[in-house]
Amino acid sequence: MDLVSPQNNPNNYPSPIVGSNTIATIATNNNNIIIGTVTPTSSTTTPPLSTTPSRYENQKRRDWNTFCQYLRNHRPPLSLSMCSGAHVLEFLRYLDQFGKTKVHNQTCPFFGLPNPPAPCPCPLRQAWGSLDALIGRLRAAYEEHGGKAEGNPFGARAVRIYLREVRDFQSKARGVSYEKKRKRPKQKVAVSSAPPPAILADVTAAKSTI
Repeated sequence: MDLVSPQNNPNNYPSPIVGSNTIATIATNNNNIIIGTVTPTSSTTTPPLSTTPSRYENQKRRDWNTFCQYLRNHRPPLSLSMCSGAHVLEFLRYLDQFGKTKVHNQTCPFFGLPNPPAPCPCPLRQAWGSLDALIGRLRAAYEEHGGKAEGNPFGARAVRIYLREVRDFQSKARGVSYEKKRKRPKQKVAVSSAPPPAILADVTAAKSTI
């Protein structure tokens, strides 16, 4: 049985001898065997590299989902368009029950001590730094989800005042300072234009020899 290729030459037929990226053809011409290879062109392109979200973006997404879940569980349920600065304050006070920072009451004997020598019944609260960072992420997420900057409830004046009061009270209760340390300006080293003593000695010796 003869093998017939789709080309006009009945003596041409493909051969799978070579690699998968090339196709070999064998032809006979006057009893001479001619072997040729054809490399098929590929139209495939390199897929774009997938970008991994940063730690900040992942945390921002989790915070946003938590706040939206809080609005759905609110009684009565709240929509995002109805959310105000007062609801943000309710959310922050709600998070205090999950806090891990000991905040001493003013009547506590350890009030103002950064390292209390013994345990006390004072409540655990969310640290001011955590709340401040949380509001920053939610403020950005609100605008990323279509909210207007001028109506952003996370940037409301009442929220800013609340965060400042929490910072001041926790600073006093815990005996820690939240003030940012100012960087000392680098002292500029004065560059003298006078030549070093060794050069002066060489010049003086040269003049004496003249």
